[in-house]
Amino acid sequence: MTLATKIPPHDVADLSLADAGRRRTEWAGREMPVLRGIRERLAKEKPFKGLRIAACLHVTTETANLALALRDGGASVALAASNPLSTQDDAAAYLVAVEGISTFARKGEDRDTYFNHLNAILATKPEITMDDGADVVTLLHTERKDLLAHVKGGTEETTTGVIRLRAMAAEGVLSYPIIAVNEAQTKHMFDNQYGTGQSTIDAIQRATNILIAGKTAVVAGYGWCGRGVATRFRGMGAQVVIVEVDPLRGLEAAMDGYRVMPIAEAAKIGDIFVTTTGNLNVIGKAHFSLLKDGAILSNAGHFNDEIELGALEAITTAKREVRRFVEEHTLVDGRRVYVLGEGRLVNHVAAEANPAAVMDMSFANQALAVEYMLKQGPELAKRVYPVPAALDKEIAKAKLAAMGMRIDTMTAEQVKYSQSWTAGT
Repeated sequence: MTLATKIPPHDVADLSLADAGRRRTEWAGREMPVLRGIRERLAKEKPFKGLRIAACLHVTTETANLALALRDGGASVALAASNPLSTQDDAAAYLVAVEGISTFARKGEDRDTYFNHLNAILATKPEITMDDGADVVTLLHTERKDLLAHVKGGTEETTTGVIRLRAMAAEGVLSYPIIAVNEAQTKHMFDNQYGTGQSTIDAIQRATNILIAGKTAVVAGYGWCGRGVATRFRGMGAQVVIVEVDPLRGLEAAMDGYRVMPIAEAAKIGDIFVTTTGNLNVIGKAHFSLLKDGAILSNAGHFNDEIELGALEAITTAKREVRRFVEEHTLVDGRRVYVLGEGRLVNHVAAEANPAAVMDMSFANQALAVEYMLKQGPELAKRVYPVPAALDKEIAKAKLAAMGMRIDTMTAEQVKYSQSWTAGT
């Protein structure tokens, strides 16, 4: 294994894990042909030459491939974890020791370390921010306003972050334009639905080793993540209940064949719970008294706010770790409730997060969004923008080609017909 000529500033768990990280990053790269093609082009054109990027993302082997693409495009990349429990320590070690990319991430880091790491990547005076949850953007707009003058633009990876950024823009406090990568169809339709759906079930199985068939699974939220989780639960033989606040999504879930009910009703019958809403206290104080003995609670939303853990602690008389990432709460009345991964993103905590094949599209969006931001930046207002439709379609076309599939092209006659108002009965 060839080490980096110079070890950059970093804080990772164990640099001796670098070789394992290299092998796993290469394995993930095999499943990321779209990003690989973009990386090859960026390496030739160097559109990011001299650009400083601060990236706050889940530090995984898939993210490592994105960091390498940005680096090969000429950027100086500093990477921190966007969740205290999502880091893959071998991937972090590989980026530092072999590729010379400043990485600040340790699986299991405490809150103070987490924010120290964010400040470490901001110390590079970034010109582009790359966020997953908007913590870096928030820090820049609160405690590190002195660095805002350097920032040209940013990207945001997840629903929760987009919500926060749109709130900032609505209040007129957002200081630079940001592209909502999460809004790209090649991101949310695939990463959120197929990636989160598969990896969440994978994490629950790894953590608990329970049989899903025959269980009642309650999924809170029927957005792209929720429907992905629900589909896979049903495919494994679970009876699936959907909890929603949006009547249209609730109706859609009902038409898709799921039972739909409020959380107060679902709490009484559920065996496994997964929250995917991005909101606060979805399973809260009022619901814990309704849970069956042995109920399993997990979260696939970004922050660990969806399960009201403080209220659960208040009625817990004893707590122990019965399996890795499985915490047993014995309640005052003797019932036991199990929380997976401290209520954090269970698919990152207890498994390997989303498969590389879907992250291929998500991170292709990230790379192309940065390139677009540099070209269009001076013309963009200080608000949240969608990924341009042309880039979205470019990525979809490249993914189809990589899968060995093709689609039709409309004839000139069909194009004319599709744009005409005169044709009809």
